[in-house]
Amino acid sequence: MQHFYPLYLANKAHEGADEALEVVNKYDQQIVAEVARADEELLEQAIAAGVQAIPAMQSLKSYQKQRILLDCVAKFNERFDEFTEALIAEGGKPEGAAKAEVKRLIATFQFAADAVTTLSEGEVIPLEVTEAGAGYRGFSKRVPIGLCGFVSPFNFPLNLVAHKIAPAIAAGCPFILKPASYTPIGALLIAEILAETDLPEGAFSILPMSSKVADKLVTDERIKLLSFTGSDKVGWDMKARAGKKKVVLELGGNAAVMIEPDADLETALPRVITGGYSQAGQVCISVQRVLIHKDIYSQVKDKLVALAKKVKAGDPSDADVVIGPMIDKAELERIDQWIKEAVQEGATLLCGGEAEGLVMNATILENVSHESKLYKDEAFGPVMILEAYDDFDKGVELANDSRFGLQVGVYTSSIKKAMQAWDTIEAGGVIINDVPTFRVDNMPYGGVKDSGFGREGVKYAIEDMTEIRLMVVKD
Repeated sequence: MQHFYPLYLANKAHEGADEALEVVNKYDQQIVAEVARADEELLEQAIAAGVQAIPAMQSLKSYQKQRILLDCVAKFNERFDEFTEALIAEGGKPEGAAKAEVKRLIATFQFAADAVTTLSEGEVIPLEVTEAGAGYRGFSKRVPIGLCGFVSPFNFPLNLVAHKIAPAIAAGCPFILKPASYTPIGALLIAEILAETDLPEGAFSILPMSSKVADKLVTDERIKLLSFTGSDKVGWDMKARAGKKKVVLELGGNAAVMIEPDADLETALPRVITGGYSQAGQVCISVQRVLIHKDIYSQVKDKLVALAKKVKAGDPSDADVVIGPMIDKAELERIDQWIKEAVQEGATLLCGGEAEGLVMNATILENVSHESKLYKDEAFGPVMILEAYDDFDKGVELANDSRFGLQVGVYTSSIKKAMQAWDTIEAGGVIINDVPTFRVDNMPYGGVKDSGFGREGVKYAIEDMTEIRLMVVKD
């Protein structure tokens, strides 16, 4: 890895104008690199350049946008190991998870390249449906919304960046991205590759910066769309202050998985373990609440606890480690406190709850109060809660007993129950016979209630980044 990474202002590397940001290895807390940061003046320059780039971005032909995206795909593949190394160091990801994320980065840009030539640009609208419409024809097309502002989180510093900037390129929108301060290196590696493409001058800026400086992405009316992934508290505050711009929010949750008596437990339970503990549970759709039919509760509990005790936690550079470090000490202390509070309120700690350094062992609790923070809020750590339910309707009721609604998993062999779950569970996605952590990068991904609104997934993000323009022709 390099010692210093520049920011990218209007497509070009820049040494920055604020104090450099130190990026630490999340396991041993040693400084691995310094990153240039933008101040208010550089952000203003980025916005002005982005506005100037709007006509050039809008005039890009489909084949030109596809070529840019495919150039990125090729260079991401060439630098696969470099991206992996950065994820392990700055993100604390075990090697397997890091490699999987680099593959998703590549896939997301490939999906965007494919979408450029397969998405419909518009439609013919029948207007002669009333007497007043006789002699008229209607046509619509999608046009780029304009300059976009993006704020990405620390937990997927490559893939969630890709889900913002690849659709923007495909849509023909210039953009400014603020990567997470914990994990900015991956985004800057992407920027280095973007700078080598044929994107018009000023089409993109990737600027590590303080939240105070970045607030202009929320309030400046020259930015026509704000896409934020992160905490619900921050996201809803941004929306309240965003003015006239379109806002897309992906704000996480406390995902549930239901396990019915007719489920294939041999398949289901290892997946529940993976869904709860991969990425140290620092995933918006990590399995947090495991809802188990009463007839199989004891059996499932014993098996999950036994499996959880085998999950290895530690140095993410070790090949067999599943749980790496929490992103920082404050987050470890928060989840530790939530566990202690839940136990004080009557919960039973079945395993885990211990930490070494910033790494917490796989943790399972039962009898957790619905009023506890661990139940109501997003744990964002390697913690699962077990709870029994009497029948399918009650299981759905418990799944819906949340202010969040991102994704829910349901294990059942009954198509009737599967369809009932799809009809009645209040979430952006209902995953049958897998955990809520499942995601493929071309599917519509997003939530309801406090989990936000709008959808990621290249096709759906492009729709958010474009507007319908109508033309009516009188014969």
